[in-house]
Amino acid sequence: MLCDVCNKNQATVHLTEIIDDRMNELHLCEECARQKSAQMEQQFGLSDLLAGLAEFEKPPKEPELALLKCPNCGLTYADFKKIGRLGCGECYTAFRKYLIPLLKKVHGTCTHLGKNPIKAVRTVKKKPHLEELREKLQKAIEDEAFEEAAGLRDQIKELEKGQDEIK
Repeated sequence: MLCDVCNKNQATVHLTEIIDDRMNELHLCEECARQKSAQMEQQFGLSDLLAGLAEFEKPPKEPELALLKCPNCGLTYADFKKIGRLGCGECYTAFRKYLIPLLKKVHGTCTHLGKNPIKAVRTVKKKPHLEELREKLQKAIEDEAFEEAAGLRDQIKELEKGQDEIK
């Protein structure tokens, strides 16, 4: 497939753009893809996004902004807005007042919840279920419902076997 822009080189980059609810596919060679990437950066950079989001909040007073500086790396808040990156871990503390609203806008929250490993979730879900099955097994034995008890015993063994594999 040839490049949609230059019609000379083989297309190696495939872009899908959605503009006004219309999907457009672009097939580009490496050179045209670089040019397209440069155009997109000029039109819409990460730092512009962060600066725009930060400006939705009550903008800080100019003297306050001039004083806002990370004590560890020396990055100013104005520099952060320009480059869109913090300089070090201490920047989070230094710019906290202005980062919290920004993080809420970008991520929906300012609290990191992390990920739950699938194995841990399975283990947590199985424990109460196992205890419940053991209680049912005990009741079935007391009621002398031995066929039901045998089925429950088998279910318990399967769950315990699964937990051993997880560990």
